[in-house]
Amino acid sequence: MINIFYRHDGQVDVSQAIADFGALKKEDVLWIDLMDPDGDEKRAVETFLGTEIQSRATAEEIESSSRFSEDDRAIYANTNYLTPADDEFKSDPVSFTIAGETLATLREVPLRSFNTLQMKLMARPNLFPNGFTIFLAIMDQRVDLDADIVEILSKDTARFSRRINQQEQINEDFILDINQLQENTMVVRENVVDKQRLISNIMKSGRYPKKYDQRLNVLLQDIASLINHTNFNFERLEYLQDTVLGLINLDQSRVMKIFTLVSLLLMPATLVASFYGMNVTLPFAQLPLAWLFIVLVMLLVVLSLWFVFKRRRML
Repeated sequence: MINIFYRHDGQVDVSQAIADFGALKKEDVLWIDLMDPDGDEKRAVETFLGTEIQSRATAEEIESSSRFSEDDRAIYANTNYLTPADDEFKSDPVSFTIAGETLATLREVPLRSFNTLQMKLMARPNLFPNGFTIFLAIMDQRVDLDADIVEILSKDTARFSRRINQQEQINEDFILDINQLQENTMVVRENVVDKQRLISNIMKSGRYPKKYDQRLNVLLQDIASLINHTNFNFERLEYLQDTVLGLINLDQSRVMKIFTLVSLLLMPATLVASFYGMNVTLPFAQLPLAWLFIVLVMLLVVLSLWFVFKRRRML
């Protein structure tokens, strides 16, 4: 699928036919959005821009040269968009190519932020004089969405903290949930840092207009704030995880303490019963109420041990 946004009579129109490239001037085209394009659409865009569009494989690479590069024809940039998928986040690569003042984007999945920006572009074309401003708007929207994700992660962390304070049941699933939240936080942080590197490289580019440096600096400040939030959230999750493990260890120690105490209390009584269970003649064994005397001796020993443990605060 292809959407070609171009100026026409002071407005912005959109076309979805590659045949229209023949009637369009390059300086009139603001944005070419490719979503899961076929070979003909991609080749038509490359011919129109005079440069090639990066492949999905290149967009997914993590090397710095693959995330950002430029030549005498265009600027090439790649970043990832996070979308919720069950309890985790799915990462979808998006490629940007800025040739002249025309922006070309390549993606494989629908993105709501792109649809919102396209409607805004059609409604208020004066805000987007060229592809550079559209790229800035995309980055700005993406940072806002990342901020929303970080806020959701912070709320989830606070919810887990309340569950611990309210002494809810803490088990293996609880620890696994915290671990998944840690993984999501790391994924978000990695994604935000990737955008920080991308924008920093854009600012160093000689092809990017310096008049947009102020907007780029604001984006970098917002990103730095998000990184600080994700770092704090991750540290808080580590603290919660340590707390949960400590509580589990306390419960296990309490159970072991009970079993040990019971064993110690019954050990003297077991010893007395063992003596009188032997097939030999023992004191008081011939008396009619010998069994009652033996039981009383065992109870006396157990109570004595319990009193000693209690006095020494071992219970």
